Amino acid sequence: MNRCGRRLLLRRARDERGFGLIELLAAMTVLAIGILALFAMFESGIRHLTRASTITTAGALADREMENYRAIKYANIGLPESLVAPLASDAVYSGDTAWQSNSLNRVGLVACGTSPCTNEVPVQTLTGADGQSYLVHTYATWQTVGAGRAVKLVTIVVRDADNPSKVWARTSSAFDRSTGE
Repeated sequence: MNRCGRRLLLRRARDERGFGLIELLAAMTVLAIGILALFAMFESGIRHLTRASTITTAGALADREMENYRAIKYANIGLPESLVAPLASDAVYSGDTAWQSNSLNRVGLVACGTSPCTNEVPVQTLTGADGQSYLVHTYATWQTVGAGRAVKLVTIVVRDADNPSKVWARTSSAFDRSTGE
């Protein structure tokens, strides 16, 4: 290569034309990655807030249903066996840990006594404050506690109405004969 060719080559190597465009493209790529990460963070936050809202609403429904049982006399706490027995074939209802396959372990009602009494059904669909539908399962069973004392255990399970295998809330309360008539 002659001297003139070397000068031309050095001049081209030192020429900065076009580098501004490359720098701009690199900056835009970094900025785009940052903005996408920010959007992903917001989307994740919205999903978590929606889930928290659903859990809170389901918990409020479970508490409301349990308060219905706390407001009635001990003798009237239970579920009609005629409504509970057919649910043995419902895999979601009978698959729960609160289910008692032995009907002697379930608290059944032949007839409701004086008012107020249990008017709840074992399975119902309720609408929460968020406008969503929730599947509410109620279980009433006999449990033995210290010294062989029998108590009525009421369990409320709130499930997703569209996907009943998803449990949003669960609450249980034991009712003892000595706590009130």
